[in-house]
Amino acid sequence: MEQISFQQLVRNKFSDLSAGQKKVAKYLIENLNQAAFKTAFQIGRHAAVSETTVIRLSYALGFEGFSEMQTTIQQGLIQENQAENEYSIRLPFRNSDPFKRVILNEIQLLKQLINRANVEEIWKAVDAIIKADQVLIAGHMLSHAAAYWFSYMLGSIRNHVTLVSPTGEFFEKFSNLTKESVVVVFSFPRYSNDTIKLAEFVADNEVCLISVTDRLLSPVGRISDIVLTTEENAETGSNSIASVISLVDLIIEGIHEKDQERIHHHQQKLEKMYSSFNVFND
Repeated sequence: MEQISFQQLVRNKFSDLSAGQKKVAKYLIENLNQAAFKTAFQIGRHAAVSETTVIRLSYALGFEGFSEMQTTIQQGLIQENQAENEYSIRLPFRNSDPFKRVILNEIQLLKQLINRANVEEIWKAVDAIIKADQVLIAGHMLSHAAAYWFSYMLGSIRNHVTLVSPTGEFFEKFSNLTKESVVVVFSFPRYSNDTIKLAEFVADNEVCLISVTDRLLSPVGRISDIVLTTEENAETGSNSIASVISLVDLIIEGIHEKDQERIHHHQQKLEKMYSSFNVFND
């Protein structure tokens, strides 16, 4: 089989799965560490389906059986753990100081950004954005802050970057896009219906869709061409803006790495305008 992560394989096949198989797939994606060493019967019990449905899922994903699927999951976890250990920081996870506890949680979340599957998707996003003639960025409610930050940072290194405001104007701006354009949506719980509808419209019109979201099988993650994920905060169950901004910074850094000459010319033009209008108090 093609060497892609189990999570990515599930996302690629998800729309073709039966209702029962989708329940198993969701359970596996959200509980990989625990499910990696459970029997098909145990997984079926946790996912509220039969053992047979679990086995059928393995065939639907292209494996020769449950054992091969489980081995693939285990191998993926080993690779991710090896990558995380390279960046491990030995700090006590529990601490009575609430501020230290927040910082330690952020460290755990940031470490998870460098797993193999995420890094591969980040480079795909970098390449798509560099090649795009235009980039449209959207995020509603809590996700709008991250969308604004990304649009500002991306707009400082390339032309034709547009942010959709929470109040609308999406269709007017979308009408200017082409098949070479890219739309980036930010979507975190509680998922905004406006963002989901917007993403569905982009996917239906076959424009490249990149989603920045909390999990691979989130409503926008299922339909996106490229999915970049951050994990929920282990302590609070909420999403960390620090990890989202860090993920965005990784994309910007990747573009810097691959598109230096064009960025240099763009920033020279910006600096001339900043100077002409006395934008900054240096």
